[in-house]
Amino acid sequence: MSAPPRSPQVLRVPHVLALEDDESLRVVLVDNLESEGYAVTPARSIAEARRALELASYDLVILDLMLPDGDGYTLARELRRAQRPERILMLTARTLEDDVVRGFEAGADDYVVKPYRRRELLARVAALSRRAAPTERNTLTFADFTLDLDARTLHDAAGRDIVLTRTELDLLATFVTHRGIVRTRDQLLDAAWGQGVMVDERTVDNFVLALKKKLGWTREAGWRFVAVRGVGYRFEVDP
Repeated sequence: MSAPPRSPQVLRVPHVLALEDDESLRVVLVDNLESEGYAVTPARSIAEARRALELASYDLVILDLMLPDGDGYTLARELRRAQRPERILMLTARTLEDDVVRGFEAGADDYVVKPYRRRELLARVAALSRRAAPTERNTLTFADFTLDLDARTLHDAAGRDIVLTRTELDLLATFVTHRGIVRTRDQLLDAAWGQGVMVDERTVDNFVLALKKKLGWTREAGWRFVAVRGVGYRFEVDP
């Protein structure tokens, strides 16, 4: 008799907020980080980053400096004034000593100059992630729901417990962690069922339907599972 498959370890992957306004650089940065197992929330502006920070805590924030609605120094100072737990890595083309010093004075933990070498960047990200201060609870929020990954519970705005199976909770955690990002069916299967487990791809569709029913989805809910034909799903939450 073969041994039962191991439960997938999706509950505590390092979570990175990557703020980069250049689309091509942002895509490469996200791909590099996700290939190393990080959960990544991308942002194109300070406004998007602020909204993301209102919804969750992160292990690391990667900041570009020159942004369409301000600069990374400003956001770094905001994070430090608010005593946020995130480590800050500044990623920028500015190389003058004054710029580097200004970054550290704003609260940066490290500073990497573009164009960066992939291995060096990932090594610095790994070092900062290990040093990241733990938050009180490992929770994710969306709309009126709070998903507690430590307690493995989901509560609505009234504090009522919504009972999910292990697989439903793992799948929902993957969607919420990667909100706004298309996940293929294979990626979703690996996250919720474990790599190497033989599951029909259409099983994902059935579980998405089950989650919508248990969470009481309506067109006015402010969140949605968007099917991307031939690929998988994207989880969206209204700002």
